[in-house]
Amino acid sequence: MAVITVFGATGYAGGHISDEALRRGHEVVAVNRSGSAEARPGLTPVAGSLEDEALVRDLAAKSDVLVVAVHGSVDGRPFLLPLVPSLLKAAAEGSARLGVVGGAGSLRVAEGGPLLLDTPEFPDAYKAEAGSHARVLDALRAADTDVDWFYVSPAAEFGAWVPGERTGTFRLGRDILVTDAEGRSFVSGADYAIAFLDEIDKPAHHQARFTVAY
Repeated sequence: MAVITVFGATGYAGGHISDEALRRGHEVVAVNRSGSAEARPGLTPVAGSLEDEALVRDLAAKSDVLVVAVHGSVDGRPFLLPLVPSLLKAAAEGSARLGVVGGAGSLRVAEGGPLLLDTPEFPDAYKAEAGSHARVLDALRAADTDVDWFYVSPAAEFGAWVPGERTGTFRLGRDILVTDAEGRSFVSGADYAIAFLDEIDKPAHHQARFTVAY
């Protein structure tokens, strides 16, 4: 059993990851700004933010894995990117692994092709968020650190607006968008969480990004 701290635990991805972690018998520390996560066996709600460096350091020292499931941008401005150095420092000091819920925008649509966020079809409304998360991935890759981080990009269609179902069947990729025979890139929240917890339980990606879709 691992102690897994989830920042953004009441969000779409964070909620599914917390549920899957509990299902597997892990202990979850569920962090959001209000501490409003539902207390239940194995889950401890905590009020706080990634911006609170002292809190992050304290939780990293008590956790096996820090999961970051928060927006890359707030009001169109980068939120997560400036926090990457302090996150890595806390993880290093606490000997914790770092798992980041990323975005699909930084995936290439094909080998040698453009990033998804640079395609004409990518919605303008999501470009700030996608661009911010792409820079987070760049910062992790460029960091001089021994922290064992991993970054998981979902499919292009992922969120409360397309919840899908838990199937336990999906495909993994690296830096190329995974699509089905009809060209659709989609994964449910529950199946994304399964892939995320699989990585925690049996680490296979070290200082690397991978993606999950059907």
